[in-house]
Amino acid sequence: MNLKDIRSKLDRLQGVKTRVEQNIGSTENNLKQEKRNLRRHIQAREIIHEVGLKTQQQLEYHISNIVTLAEESVFDEAYEFEAQFIERRNQTECDLFFKRNDQYMNPIDAAGLGSVDVAGFALRLASWSMERPRSRNTLIQDEPFKHLKGFDENIRVITMVKELSKKLNLQVIMVHDERVPMEEIEKGADKIFGVKKINGISQVKTKEL
Repeated sequence: MNLKDIRSKLDRLQGVKTRVEQNIGSTENNLKQEKRNLRRHIQAREIIHEVGLKTQQQLEYHISNIVTLAEESVFDEAYEFEAQFIERRNQTECDLFFKRNDQYMNPIDAAGLGSVDVAGFALRLASWSMERPRSRNTLIQDEPFKHLKGFDENIRVITMVKELSKKLNLQVIMVHDERVPMEEIEKGADKIFGVKKINGISQVKTKEL
């Protein structure tokens, strides 16, 4: 191999070296950019996670507070209500508890179904109040307190529904059996539809209050 061939080969190798160095430099730049992107991605995930936790805490407080207030407005010895968001199987689930003296209890096991009825009604209101955008401000219920016992409790629950309806600007339409005198029902209603069957035909009588 003569000197000319050696020089030509050396020039080719030099060109290969230059391209390799350029590729290495480009790869290093890309690696740095990917590391920056990874750090940003991790930071973004941490922020999203933190925002999610804060949102869950606010939801827990909002739900727990509304239901507890509803229970306290009806019962002399009311349970506290607590909602807890728990991560299970990569999904967020909400556990609901009654609480008394720092003891957590399943609502069905802890109290009568009347307490569960009141909690269920308050949960519906809490869920509606958190909708964005909110759906139509009308809630239709079929005997939501059918398990509620006690004369005083049934009067209080009528007052509770009326107060929450006003505060949330929510129209509540519900079927209610007469567990208390009609005058007590009238105190908590804006309009009453009385339904009676006469000769097998339903007759509706409306009373504005």
